[in-house]
Amino acid sequence: MTPRINFEPIAFPTDLRGLVLEPIGPDDLPHQRNVHLVLTEPGGIRGNHYHRRGTEITAALGPALLRYRDGDHVRDFEIPAGTAYRITIPPGIAHAFQNPSQGLMILIGFNTEIHDPANPDVVRDVLIES
Repeated sequence: MTPRINFEPIAFPTDLRGLVLEPIGPDDLPHQRNVHLVLTEPGGIRGNHYHRRGTEITAALGPALLRYRDGDHVRDFEIPAGTAYRITIPPGIAHAFQNPSQGLMILIGFNTEIHDPANPDVVRDVLIES
């Protein structure tokens, strides 16, 4: 069976101060070895890679575009403004995020592998051209 990306909507309360969002669930938290906050300018692209070993979980606060490789197909998943998704990406699935808005795109990424520049877990696979 081919691994698949899992898309999970995240509810978040808002008030005059802003919002609170839980980017990862308690079952996945103990397995994470890396976390990073990503703020991307309008039109900017992140990713364009896959992981050899690590499972990536990314919480994306819309608007955002996720493009990913699904077997022989390339698919788009649009995250509308005012929504958030937790996206679990198994090893070997190429993915890229693009900011379609005029503001910052906000991503919080987790990975089951330690970030090690001397032995990277990332393989470049361009899905969105810059």
